[in-house]
Amino acid sequence: MHILIVEDDPRLVRMLDRGLTEEGYSVSAVGDGNRGLAALGSGGFDACILDVRLPGLDGFEILERARAQGVATPVILLTARDAVPDRVHGLRIGADDYLTKPFAFAELVARLQARTRGRGAAERCLRCGPIELDTAEHRVTVAGQRVELSARQFSLLEYLLFHCGQVVSRPMLLRHVFGYTFDPGTNIVDVHVRHLRQRLGPAGAAHLAAVRGVGYRMTDEER
Repeated sequence: MHILIVEDDPRLVRMLDRGLTEEGYSVSAVGDGNRGLAALGSGGFDACILDVRLPGLDGFEILERARAQGVATPVILLTARDAVPDRVHGLRIGADDYLTKPFAFAELVARLQARTRGRGAAERCLRCGPIELDTAEHRVTVAGQRVELSARQFSLLEYLLFHCGQVVSRPMLLRHVFGYTFDPGTNIVDVHVRHLRQRLGPAGAAHLAAVRGVGYRMTDEER
């Protein structure tokens, strides 16, 4: 999935680029309004993170012109903390969502997932082996059988399925599922994974592999 970032703060761009790439996204970034409009108008992106305050065209102008050109790419606006009129105006002219600065990276990822998965029924379902998770219905099945999960277990499984086939480190899980920006010095990740395995049963747990010294990986093949 390809994300366009239109933002003139180099430090924020580097942070978003690093974090979104770690999440499995492909990222392109531009730092001014004119290039932002050209990039958004190209139609080659699944979503756009658009700052309101930019050199050249501002975010509102970019959004208005892009929508007038028929560009339907989901757009998340970045606004100042107290800019309520900006947020209202942005939504009225076609923004799909907004975040106020400073924002939590985990919230940005969640909003991106919500806006992009809503573009098709297939995108709302995550699958790996016999495990299927429907994000819209908040439903999990293993080999067709419904499995009841807590909210935390659901978030953990969703993150693992989103990265099916990839190794997900414990720090990544701490940051993006549990909201820690530091290592709390506990085995919270391992405890929750163990409980998740129990809920998934033998058929589901067989597809959740531990990677020694690193973290976990969901696999299509039984471990």
